[in-house]
Amino acid sequence: MKLYIKYMVSIRCKMVVKSELDRLGLHYGIVELGEVDIKEDISDEQRDLLRLALLRSGLELMDDKKAILIEKIKNVIVEMIHYHDEVGPLKVNFSDYLSEKLQHDYTYLATLFSEVTGITIEHYIISHKENN
Repeated sequence: MKLYIKYMVSIRCKMVVKSELDRLGLHYGIVELGEVDIKEDISDEQRDLLRLALLRSGLELMDDKKAILIEKIKNVIVEMIHYHDEVGPLKVNFSDYLSEKLQHDYTYLATLFSEVTGITIEHYIISHKENN
């Protein structure tokens, strides 16, 4: 079962999430930026406890599919800019990379991103490069 977490953009965030999952006795596989693979189904009570624990750390468990996709776009951009040593340099166009990584047409991703965030993907990338 996959869980999606908003504002999970650093290694520290991954450590916080792992700690909370361990504390709740939840078994997990991969913990990536914005995404956790839980090995079993979790109860509504466990989900609520995790939601509250994450909120205390400034993180948010997400359920809305569009919000999840927006967060995935942001995480791919963050990985590309801030962790490029781990990911390696891009050998393809970013729009192609994003489409392939998220399994959606770039036009759809760009339109959704702009509608929800109020800025273009390109402006989001530029703002992160300026802060890098």
